[in-house]
Amino acid sequence: MAVLKRVVKPRTRRGKMALAKREPKAIENRKQTMIVRGPKCSQTVQDCMKDLYKLKRPYATAYNRHNDIRPFEDASKLEHWCKKQDVSLFLFGSHNKKRPDNLVFGRLHDFNILDMIEFGIDQYHSLASFKNAKVMESTKPCLLFAGEEFADPANLEMQRIKNYFIDFFRGVETDSVRLAGIEHVLQFTSLDKKIFIRSYRALLKKSGQRTPRIELEEIGPHIDLSLRRTHLASDELFRSACKQVKNVRKTKKVKNITEDAFGSKMGRIHVEKQEIGKIQNRKIKALKESKEEKNEKKKTQSEKQRQMEIEAVFASGGESDGGDSGGEDMDSD
Repeated sequence: MAVLKRVVKPRTRRGKMALAKREPKAIENRKQTMIVRGPKCSQTVQDCMKDLYKLKRPYATAYNRHNDIRPFEDASKLEHWCKKQDVSLFLFGSHNKKRPDNLVFGRLHDFNILDMIEFGIDQYHSLASFKNAKVMESTKPCLLFAGEEFADPANLEMQRIKNYFIDFFRGVETDSVRLAGIEHVLQFTSLDKKIFIRSYRALLKKSGQRTPRIELEEIGPHIDLSLRRTHLASDELFRSACKQVKNVRKTKKVKNITEDAFGSKMGRIHVEKQEIGKIQNRKIKALKESKEEKNEKKKTQSEKQRQMEIEAVFASGGESDGGDSGGEDMDSD
């Protein structure tokens, strides 16, 4: 019989706050990335992971120790680390004779492996090899996807890889971006199950018009990847992972409240029909009856009562006289 894990309740305020941050939310926190080395890691893979870490900072954590992990065989250790660090994305690098210069991109849902994609590095040029100015840290990139495989909706594998790269590189979510804020451009081109990643810096030049002329300058990294293995979630699991609360990002409409041209709020109140006769009024001294009024009221009531009694007596006396006269007539006959 399997032993169930005990649920230990937090005893401190700090522990309660840490668990509250990990609770499911309608709008999720910014996704963190964990970068891990395998049992053996070539210099090319290490440099590539360092450059990807620089693109992901400050929402990434890199570990330098070697770990005996094989994600496609057993990913339980990765799942445990991701749960411990509250991480949703990971990048694993390794090198061996069968799969040299190997990169594994993965993501989790509910701290279980959702997707894993394995690539081999065919060609790589680092950030340092491009002697020019770079973009600022944590700049939101503009993602461009080119190639028939990315454009084909029937190719589910490449569509899922495209979705993963958007999830991995998209940066901070924003509603609008100014023109000068589009400084970093990442292009992904697919051809024959190979993906070419290029990184550019957008330069705004004078054009003699209101809209500037844009030039792209390559700043690195320059990576050519070849697809090796994939472990993709089923359609049902992927739909449940992407499910969101309805209208979570829309402002909640408040009924019966309007706003005029000057910004003043106007409210409409619906009140049921009131029964004024049952309303409890305040007992004010000025509205109370005086002693004279009370005595006068008692006199009138007693007078009415006396008149009613007198009328009742005369009415009963008249009925009795009529009965006696009828009896005498019968005797005379």
